[in-house]
Amino acid sequence: MKYLKQFLIIILISFIGEILKEIIPFPVPASIYGMIIMFTCLGTGIIKTEQVSSAGDFLIGIMPVMFIPAAAGLMDSWGILKPVLLPVSVITIVSTVIVMVVSGKVTQFVLKLKN
Repeated sequence: MKYLKQFLIIILISFIGEILKEIIPFPVPASIYGMIIMFTCLGTGIIKTEQVSSAGDFLIGIMPVMFIPAAAGLMDSWGILKPVLLPVSVITIVSTVIVMVVSGKVTQFVLKLKN
């Protein structure tokens, strides 16, 4: 019963994100609205971490399984992706390196501020 209640809380917040996506005219995915709502609720104490931690741990544990449909869709679209494979690969590698460097620098800056 504990897991059901925790999943219902997560699904309710996701549903609210879907509603906000339809109401607010910005090109923001519903999942982003849901994450902002969840972050706000957890940060303010409206939802306690214990109220969603077990279901969250379960969802994180099965996260790799969630990528299987996307990978199958990519394999199905191989003919479309083949001509642009090199540019997409270069963009992916460069953007990943940039994100890693910026994240590292920001982390170092925040750690210096704490000290």
